Amino acid sequence: MPELGFYIDDVAAMPHAATPMLAARLRVENARVLEPVHSISLNCQIMIEPLGRGYSAAEEARLHDLFGERERWAQSMKPLLWTIAVLRVKAFTETITIDVPLPCTLDFDVAATKYFYGLEQGEIRASATFSGTVFYARADGALQVMQIPWQSEARFQVSSAQWRAAIDAHYPGNLWLRLPRETFDRLYRYKVLKKIPRWEQLVDHLIDQAEQGDAVERAVQSVLQHAAGSWH
Repeated sequence: MPELGFYIDDVAAMPHAATPMLAARLRVENARVLEPVHSISLNCQIMIEPLGRGYSAAEEARLHDLFGERERWAQSMKPLLWTIAVLRVKAFTETITIDVPLPCTLDFDVAATKYFYGLEQGEIRASATFSGTVFYARADGALQVMQIPWQSEARFQVSSAQWRAAIDAHYPGNLWLRLPRETFDRLYRYKVLKKIPRWEQLVDHLIDQAEQGDAVERAVQSVLQHAAGSWH
């Protein structure tokens, strides 16, 4: 039966994709060329491995939503699912290269998006695990079927700059925020009521109000603490 090896040589942009997308260049090698592969139904799971690299103070703050306090990262910083792809590999004898699509979504309910957005620069470690079914020809020409061993794996790196470039190619200078319909309706009514023309102006207005409220609350607390100290 074929002896397959899986290797990801590099990661490249897919500039003409309908949505932000990178592609991992997957090379599949068959060590037993006397048993050519007719096709492979290949399942590929891509995981992000956040441990094993350094993080700046700014990155630490942005990743708090994912992993909590830095003191807990050894326990909380688990591998994150990036994507699962099902691929059809065509016939080959010795080696073949195919693209594994790596979607770069702006859905901030997805842990991988929060992770990539939280990084300022540097490389991200990732791993790909494979399963599936191989159809091949035995030396006498008879068609055979085999399962890909569960331990089949490839490791690679992708830069945070590549992820940002894929996002910027489709949404230059913009990000998207998904809201429940009821929340959006409330926000839209407030925007119309206050005659605020643009959405970014509305968000800035709400943040300014919240910050002013925080400042007033801090001032009140300071006065109360000062008064209490004077009374004693």
